[in-house]
Amino acid sequence: MRLHEKVALITGAGNGIGKASAILFASEGADVAVVDLDQEAALSTVEMIRKEGGKALAIRADVSNAIDCQRMIEETVTRFARLDILFNNAGIMHHEDGGAMDTSESIFDLTMNVNVKSIFLGCKYGIPVMRRTGGGSIINTASFVSRMGAATPQLAYTASKGAVLAMTRELATIHARENIRVNALCPGPLKTDLLMNFLNTEAKKQRRLVHIPMGRFGEAKEMAYAALYLASDESSYTTGTEFLVDGGITSAYVTPE
Repeated sequence: MRLHEKVALITGAGNGIGKASAILFASEGADVAVVDLDQEAALSTVEMIRKEGGKALAIRADVSNAIDCQRMIEETVTRFARLDILFNNAGIMHHEDGGAMDTSESIFDLTMNVNVKSIFLGCKYGIPVMRRTGGGSIINTASFVSRMGAATPQLAYTASKGAVLAMTRELATIHARENIRVNALCPGPLKTDLLMNFLNTEAKKQRRLVHIPMGRFGEAKEMAYAALYLASDESSYTTGTEFLVDGGITSAYVTPE
């Protein structure tokens, strides 16, 4: 098993990438703390893991809140004694997020709090635990839009994911000698509730699909397998990367530096 005797905490694990990753990580031997704002969704993921013989803990937390983030780390360590993998995956893509002129300040602030501040807080409380136990792997969910503009305006989301990349690079540099690896998973457009609720018309979906060389939306499980590599010891020399899993969209539109 690729994650035998490891402990993973995954935020936003009630749905989408987080749920698929929690189930996959558990099947590969990890004990998993399933964190989500939606308690019922977190419990559902935990039940699926336990039915397959895995070990999991459901934690309700608002990842934009410092007290909740500190508590989710503490509850994980209390239950499983250590923390080897911190997957900062929780995020939002608000339907009122648009261009600079029509996105409200409140939506911008909400998006930055959930998508960026949550990673700062997760690392703030998670890294000290990893230091004590000899290191670990931190995975931050960014997006292909951190490398290119989005065809359908979503300025707050795009800005937040750019910030995720910048934070990932600095964290990776600072903590490399402590055996703490930090990488960004950059999914392309996915067939998940998060994106499908944003692309809520067929015209919006087609506007996004036309840019994807593979001609389809990705699946959450495909991102989970990418995260599994970053979480496992197989990626022991991998840190500070922008791990693009995007159906070729970035290669088609971004000129290499």
